[in-house]
Amino acid sequence: MSKIQNAFTVLMDIPTPIVAAPMAGASGGALAAQTSTAGAFGFVGAGYLTSSRIQEELSLARAQLLLSDTDPLPIGVGYLAWQLEKEPSSAVGLLNVSLSNRVQAIWLAFGNSIGRWIEHIRSYDAGSDRAQKTLIFVQVSSVKEALIAVQDWKVDVLVAQGSESGGHGYSNAPPLLTLVPSILAVLPKDGPPLLAAGGLSTGGHVASLLALGVSGVVLGTRFLMTKESFYNDVQKNMLVKANGNATVRTMAFDRARGTLDWPEGVDGRALYNKTVKDVDDGVDIETVRENFNRAIQDRDPDQILVWAGTGVGLVTEIQTAQDVVRELHADMMKHLSFVSTLITT
Repeated sequence: MSKIQNAFTVLMDIPTPIVAAPMAGASGGALAAQTSTAGAFGFVGAGYLTSSRIQEELSLARAQLLLSDTDPLPIGVGYLAWQLEKEPSSAVGLLNVSLSNRVQAIWLAFGNSIGRWIEHIRSYDAGSDRAQKTLIFVQVSSVKEALIAVQDWKVDVLVAQGSESGGHGYSNAPPLLTLVPSILAVLPKDGPPLLAAGGLSTGGHVASLLALGVSGVVLGTRFLMTKESFYNDVQKNMLVKANGNATVRTMAFDRARGTLDWPEGVDGRALYNKTVKDVDDGVDIETVRENFNRAIQDRDPDQILVWAGTGVGLVTEIQTAQDVVRELHADMMKHLSFVSTLITT
C-alpha cells in the first residue's frame, strides 16, 4: 500500500488517513481491529456498554491483532461524555478499562464537562508506565468548540462533524464544506490534526477533504455496511437499498427508546420510516415506544432504527472492513493522482 504522509498519519503511525468512527451499538472489537489491520484506524464505540462489555470487545480486538495482554492496543475507544457525566462514580471505571488496556486513543463527544475527562486521562497516563500518552480525539461542530478543544484542553486530534453525519450531531452544525475551512482558518500552525466527518462514503470524498486541508477523515455509515459491524442483516440491507434522500434529522428514535439526556441542540440522522412519521404526526409516545420495541423483536424495517449519513446511497454492498479500507485508499489515491495532473507549469 502506498502511503499518505501528513501530521495525522505520522501521529498514528498508519499509512492511510482514514478512521472508522466509534458508533454506539455498531463498532466493536472486530470492526476496530480489522480496520486497523488494513492500515486505517478503528474505534470501539463504548456507547451504553458496561465496563465488562468494553473489556470483552478490547479482548476480542487484542486476540484478532495477535497481541499479548501487555502489548499496547493500536485501536481507540469512543465515549459519549454525557453518559460519563450521568454517573461520574462509574465513569472512571469505564474510562480506566480502556486506559488499562493501553489503547492508543480515546474519543470524547457530546458532553458539558469534557475537560474533566481529559484531565482524568492525562492524570492516569502520568501515573502509569506507558511509553506514549493516550491520544485524545474530541469531536466539534463549531469554531467556538474547536478553539476550546485546542486552547483549553490541548487535544491531540480534532474532529469536525458536519450536518451530513449519520447518528447524533448538533442540529445547527454547518455542512462539512463550510465547517472545515472555518476551523482551519483559526487553527494555530502547531495545532492538532483536523479530521473531517459527515456524509463521507468514497475515496473521492477522502481526497477532496485532504485537498481542502484536513489531515484525515472519519467514516461511519460506510463501516456500518461491513461484516464486522453489530448491525443485523435487516439493518445492513436497509442501508444497501437506501438512496441519498432517505435520511432525516430527528429525535424520534431517542424518544422511542428513552435516550433523552443528550446535550441541548443534539439530534440524530437516520433512515426515515414509520417511527419518525408517527412521532411527527403526534401519535401517543407510549404507543410509539410499544411499536418500536415490537419492531426490534420482529426486525421490522418499517419501524426499527438505522442511523445513516447523507452518503448512504453511494454504497451498495456489504464488505469486510479490510476490503472497505483498501477500496477507499485505492480510490483516494486515484483521485489525488488525477488532481495532480491538473497542475501545469
